[in-house]
Amino acid sequence: MENFYIIANSKRDAQLALTKKLHRFITEHGARCGYQENRRQEGGHFDAGRIPDETECILVVGGDGTLLEAARNMAGRNIPLIGVNTGHVGYLCELEADTALEGVKKLLAADGYTIERRMLLAGACVTGQGRGEERTALNDIVIHRFGTLQVIDLIISVNGKYLNTYSADGIILATPTGSTAYSMSAGGPIVDPRAELILITPISPHSLNAKSIVLGAEDEVTVEVASRDGEGRGGEHVEVSFDGGHVATLRAGEKIVVRKAESHTRILKLSRLSFLEQLRKKLQACT
Repeated sequence: MENFYIIANSKRDAQLALTKKLHRFITEHGARCGYQENRRQEGGHFDAGRIPDETECILVVGGDGTLLEAARNMAGRNIPLIGVNTGHVGYLCELEADTALEGVKKLLAADGYTIERRMLLAGACVTGQGRGEERTALNDIVIHRFGTLQVIDLIISVNGKYLNTYSADGIILATPTGSTAYSMSAGGPIVDPRAELILITPISPHSLNAKSIVLGAEDEVTVEVASRDGEGRGGEHVEVSFDGGHVATLRAGEKIVVRKAESHTRILKLSRLSFLEQLRKKLQACT
């Protein structure tokens, strides 16, 4: 590889120390590299338009949140990403701060890396004002209560046919990549991230038999907010989050429609460990 770019979370990389170290290492080895800060903590984001089309690899320095945003914003550009974890566990990140230079050395030599295609979810809210803008998520789309502690009722339909109504704190619609995130914490299954399917996992369901459901990648899922008074006059409202970021608020009778996105994210992998071996190491790090 000869063309790199770095997206850095300055909150996770103080004074961009690691970013500048990587930039210097790459340019000293004869390759091209640019970088910019992701100023999410200041209410901004990175500028995808500044990333050259000839870029062969984007190094994302930060944590899972930084990588998730980069994956969403760069999905249509078909440029592979690799995460350098400077946060906490970093399930999505391939490299750690102390292994980043060795990883870049392999990329410079085009030695032993693979590229995995990761499925994205696309979702659009349908409210009294009509159908909203469709957005994408790499990990999950979550419909959850906020404000009061009252349970909410969510009506789930698949391909236009009624499936179930969950009385719960919310519902997680996750990709295989997102199966090790919030869905796992809520009791959902762990899935190989290379798979293509949709996971439905209730959050704290008020039922003993409410389980996660695994659907095919081509299915379309609709989640509607039900009125608890049975007459559509309820004051229920829920929050919709994409990869942990607030997107919309839905009230009784409103819904969100979720499907597999047309675009994919490409993730660079350097490790020769299998998915299960890597998962075991990450889980052990949490104990």
